Amino acid sequence: MTKKRDAKVLLKSATRASVAVSSGLVVAKAFAWFVTGSVSIFASLLDSLMDTITSLTNMVAVNYSLKPPDSDHRFGHGKAEALAGLLQAIFIAGSAIFLLIQAGSRLLEPQVLSSVSQGIWIIGVATIVTLALVIFQRYVIAQTGSTAIRADSLHYVTDIATNLATLAALYLAQVGFIRADGLFGAAIGILVLTSAVRVGFTAVRLLMDEELPETERQSIIKCALEVPGVAGLSQLRSWRSGQRAVIQLELQFDGELTLHQVHATMDEVRRGILTIDAEADVSIEPSPSSARDP
Repeated sequence: MTKKRDAKVLLKSATRASVAVSSGLVVAKAFAWFVTGSVSIFASLLDSLMDTITSLTNMVAVNYSLKPPDSDHRFGHGKAEALAGLLQAIFIAGSAIFLLIQAGSRLLEPQVLSSVSQGIWIIGVATIVTLALVIFQRYVIAQTGSTAIRADSLHYVTDIATNLATLAALYLAQVGFIRADGLFGAAIGILVLTSAVRVGFTAVRLLMDEELPETERQSIIKCALEVPGVAGLSQLRSWRSGQRAVIQLELQFDGELTLHQVHATMDEVRRGILTIDAEADVSIEPSPSSARDP
């Protein structure tokens, strides 16, 4: 219970930190865009604005996904995380397309930027703050495996890249290469769009109940077959619902076992699987069919 409670605290802390940081970055970058007129800063501002929207979505989704199973949601509410990831992908893709249009316009009609030094300082501080948030998010992901936090962290990794590109664009514009602003703005747009596609595919796989990774499946199979009294494995079905892995086994047992012994063996298999993943939802049924490969 302590581990589960700690995971909840970490998840909620990560979502709140994300909202606080992204909101602060929006204000800072809006000011930098106002004083410089840079399309690269505008690109970075759009990215942070989308981060704020998706971080708020994440905060709601994570809190909802942590609710325990009920009569209407027997496997819990974990799919809310995947839905949040899909929403984020749509938001990010939309912002990237809009950004590419703006960058193309600036490439066709380049403009001299103003107050570039001020913009460089603001974006530099924003990069350091974002890096600190990503480090914290990576720790939370390592402890919880959260899909929503992983998707959110991808946004901020992209944000660091966009900030660095923006710094490069501002420096080049300062030394006379005025088309750098539009070029870097377009590059940031492509990077953001790529991130959106990656997040979207991950969310769709989770919503489609993709099987657990093969290494995890093999560990489950090995754990089940090593228990005395288990004669074979007829079927293994698995997927992930938010923080919880759902595992369904159909096992064959030695014909000489009594019904009581079969249930005792099933309990032993379940305990073994829970040593692999303590939060897993494990269902085991006896199979009358002959043993075969899962």
